[in-house]
Amino acid sequence: MRKRLTITNLKKMKQDRNAISVLTAYDYPSAKLAEEAGIDVILVGDSLGNVVLGYDTTIPVTIDDIVYHTRAVARGAQHTFIVADMPFMTYGIGRESTLRNAAKIMQEGGAQAVKLEGGADIASDVAALVKAGIPVMGHIGLTPQSVHQLGGYKVQGKLDKDAERLINDAKALEEAGAFSIVLELVTEPLATLISDAITIPVIGIGAGRGCDGQVLVYHDILQYSSPYFEKKFVKSYADIGTTIRNAIQSYVEDVKTGAFPEEEHVFAAQPAAVQSLYGGSEQSGNDKETKTQDSSKPQKGVQLT
Repeated sequence: MRKRLTITNLKKMKQDRNAISVLTAYDYPSAKLAEEAGIDVILVGDSLGNVVLGYDTTIPVTIDDIVYHTRAVARGAQHTFIVADMPFMTYGIGRESTLRNAAKIMQEGGAQAVKLEGGADIASDVAALVKAGIPVMGHIGLTPQSVHQLGGYKVQGKLDKDAERLINDAKALEEAGAFSIVLELVTEPLATLISDAITIPVIGIGAGRGCDGQVLVYHDILQYSSPYFEKKFVKSYADIGTTIRNAIQSYVEDVKTGAFPEEEHVFAAQPAAVQSLYGGSEQSGNDKETKTQDSSKPQKGVQLT
């Protein structure tokens, strides 16, 4: 049985140039399969809003959504380091509220760390969480919770001023005590520069080959959606969506044509056994028969007229 990684292990993996594998998961079976496959870190991302709950953005995802799904993931992956996203407007709204919301995710959800979007602007929140004993993963570059402010899903860091800001954000998060940073949709040269500029692991998603690890969405690598839209930064390893759709279509056809259930799917039984399936037993049937036969006999203590 493998041991769950710690933030110390993850930092050493960067030093040893041992790439860190991260995958999202949102329920018990996906988490269990990810753990069995040897994933290093599971992220319960607010991306569940897009791929599980059917929202257009991550903004509608609530803290109760995150807690619910994290709890399921924690049951499925009991030996894997789990990070859970803090949803939109659950941090940066006052120190006390930020701490309370993070504690809720840790205590009720069972995560080992939380992830926050933002750079220098949330460094004070990160520092407060770390001081309270809550490990924090940062997230800069494209930050989906700010997608409307960013003007859409666009590659970040193309301009010199933006690149400088992202480098400063990464350093600010490291200084605040974050143990790792997710870098999303950033040019490869800039991502490599950021990875080299800080001592904590940088996990890339659409950020190229110079990062210390990679994270992708469970549903993307499996094409587990309908329709599936290809993304430049994603490598798909299976087409589960088509497999599932075809399987369900076959089931529907079998039901309509009577091909299911077949002989091997049904139960044959004697009448007494059938009775036992509904809470009775052969003995209870005999008892009933005995009572019927004895009902005509005088009972002790009963006056007959």
